[in-house]
Amino acid sequence: MALWGGRFSQAADTRFKQFNDSLRFDYRLAEQDIVGSVGWSRALVSVGILSVDEQARLEQALHSLLAEVQADPEQILQSDAEDIHSWVEGKLIASVGDLGKKLHTGRSRNDQVATDLKLWCKAQGQVLLNSIHQLQQALVAAARVHQSAVLPGYTHLQRAQPVTFSHWALAYVEMLERDFSRLQDALARLNLSPLGCGALAGTAYAIDREVLALDLGFAGATRNSLDSVSDRDHVVELMNCASLSMVHLSRFAEDLIFFNTGEAGFVELSDKVTSGSSLMPQKKNPDALELIRGKAGRVVGAQMGMMMTLKALPLAYNKDMQEDKEGLFDALDSWHDCLDMACLVLEDIKVNQARTLAAAQGGYANATELADYLVAKGIPFREAHHIVGEAVVFAIQVAKPLEELSLSEFQQFSPVVAADVYPILSLESTLAKRVAKGGVAPEQIDSALVYMEQHLAQRNAK
Repeated sequence: MALWGGRFSQAADTRFKQFNDSLRFDYRLAEQDIVGSVGWSRALVSVGILSVDEQARLEQALHSLLAEVQADPEQILQSDAEDIHSWVEGKLIASVGDLGKKLHTGRSRNDQVATDLKLWCKAQGQVLLNSIHQLQQALVAAARVHQSAVLPGYTHLQRAQPVTFSHWALAYVEMLERDFSRLQDALARLNLSPLGCGALAGTAYAIDREVLALDLGFAGATRNSLDSVSDRDHVVELMNCASLSMVHLSRFAEDLIFFNTGEAGFVELSDKVTSGSSLMPQKKNPDALELIRGKAGRVVGAQMGMMMTLKALPLAYNKDMQEDKEGLFDALDSWHDCLDMACLVLEDIKVNQARTLAAAQGGYANATELADYLVAKGIPFREAHHIVGEAVVFAIQVAKPLEELSLSEFQQFSPVVAADVYPILSLESTLAKRVAKGGVAPEQIDSALVYMEQHLAQRNAK
């Protein structure tokens, strides 16, 4: 059943109907459309359009329909209705007769869909906040278990300075903390109800939109009807949250893909998140991580598509805005799936501490310590940097790590080097010196873990 038709003398071409109809994807807004309709029915009582008895009958029918939808959401797809709004109205009329035709009084599909979508975003946002939180917990748990594992830190994919597995995991906890905060901010901004704005100029009935907004669980009502029905900032913001978080997840995936290679051998992924080759029986491929990395492009692409849809739209509503839902649904679904998959990847991950330690000890990662040692002996840092560079070249030529050079070999480059250099060059010393907040000293790692464990526990308690 279409919600329009009186103006038309011909039926729509079936090809146009297929092109135009949105039920195949906006059926996901069924619960929100029903909840919004219940709220609107109560508002109509306040302006005398519905009696208390009529509203009660409508609300009862809507609640019955809600239970039916919750039991089997995909039943909606069997209908030839144009969109979710016409499906709900058609089912309501079938249940209560002509009374169902009164519900749309003073309401437009423009403010209706804007309300439905915001309600859906609010609900989905809470699901995503929980998924981010769970991944943070998984990372913190892995960091605690592997607190003693030392591995090389990289710049330019070259071994730079030693860090720990815990420090690596906590870096992603921090990224996810920003993702959590951004999502919270976006949800706070979208928490205003557009219902009662009509097609674009507002409803002709003196409905208290603030009361209506609170009834629907919003913090308040929007201030401008023209903006309200054409605003999709919240869609773009949520897609932006998803896109940036997916970039973080993609980097996480790439790190673990590299750590899992035969060349690195730092970690072994569980059989639960890997697959084999149809030809090469020895293969164990990191497919879960590669799909996380791949889906990042899909989510970012959806955001770019939405921006291009909106960039030249005149006020107010245009049918182009129907394109908001498929990209949003897919982006948030993909983000949610990837957050959950990242948790699964961490569940049974094994860290090869012997291999990570050997790698951290190689690559002259203690060269900076030697430069700092020379600075402590009174040599300007820039000069010390040059001296250490020459020492590293020599060590490479003689195939020795820095800590195995003899004192006489060191003194070729600087006479100030003494026997006290050797404790400075040990891996333990290298880590222990990073005592400033955010560093890799064991006490700083433990402090960071305790802080985040308490922070996540407090969030759980709310």
